[in-house]
Amino acid sequence: MSATPPPPPPQQPYGGGQPQLSPADEKLWATLIHAGGILFSWIPALIGYLVLKDRGPFVRAHSATALNFQITIFIAYVVGVILSLVFVGFFVILAAWVIDIVFSIIAAVKANQGEYYTYPIAIRFVS
Repeated sequence: MSATPPPPPPQQPYGGGQPQLSPADEKLWATLIHAGGILFSWIPALIGYLVLKDRGPFVRAHSATALNFQITIFIAYVVGVILSLVFVGFFVILAAWVIDIVFSIIAAVKANQGEYYTYPIAIRFVS
């Protein structure tokens, strides 16, 4: 009689109980988290961090970095709105918008290439 071989072991979980993402999936999710910040502010980064942080070190680093940056940009928007009463706030809002788009695109490209990226202007809230 021939015995069937045992099934391959599942991938080892990174931190939680869920299996680790493949490198290609980690790059995809990291890219989407950075690009999503352009349209939806800090929401994609927060969801990505909460859902994917235990699925691999690459996606964890990128989601934490994106969340820190998007929170920083959100604070800049709030300050800009407050300073709009004295007109200078409009320049703050415009600058934050341009910085958000430029650095989010750079981060998304780096994530897609499989490289780690740290935003040059971000307050570190989450690690």
